[in-house]
Amino acid sequence: MLTEDAAIAIQEALKSQVIATDILPDPIKIIAGADVEYDKDSNLIAGSIVLLDYTTLQVIAVASHCMEATFPYIPGLFSFREMPSLLRAYEKLPVQPDLIICDGQGIAHQRRFGLAAHFGVTLNKPVIGCGKTKLCGEYQDLGAARGSIAPLMDPEQIGNALRTQDNINPVFVSVGHKISLPTATNIVLQMCTQYRLPETTRLADHYARLALLEHKK
Repeated sequence: MLTEDAAIAIQEALKSQVIATDILPDPIKIIAGADVEYDKDSNLIAGSIVLLDYTTLQVIAVASHCMEATFPYIPGLFSFREMPSLLRAYEKLPVQPDLIICDGQGIAHQRRFGLAAHFGVTLNKPVIGCGKTKLCGEYQDLGAARGSIAPLMDPEQIGNALRTQDNINPVFVSVGHKISLPTATNIVLQMCTQYRLPETTRLADHYARLALLEHKK
């Protein structure tokens, strides 16, 4: 079993592989959402990846994988707990996405290597980190209107706080891999059509919960 120190050493070793510039297909045709659901009564987790048409946001395919978590719940090391189920789900996809939005941090992480960065480097795919909560860093003067952006600083810029709908709490966007922060921020906003969270995350969360319920039956 991987120790906490060994996991931190992996993050430190791999973080230099993150590419923070746009290496994206043109046009983007398929965008994916990735999310992990935890069972509150056991050690079971479900990783789900949903593929959407980039233009219409219609669901193309869904793949999920349920398993026992093999790594403990340690802040800053969530990728070691969540990635195994996501990688197994990814293997089940009928086609590969052009871009993935992870429900988690990219480089907006204390060691600059959160789930979205780890997933992106492992798959060698463009990945955006879009977290519901801030892991580290501070931001100032975020406007109340949809599309307002404030840099997330720690002390250098590690991401953006992004207001996706008027007067609601922001999300936190950061580079995962093979994408720039401005592009990542624009795409997340584009995916937030009606709600605070991008459709990719909302749907992946929905299917992860369904997979967990189905597995427990």
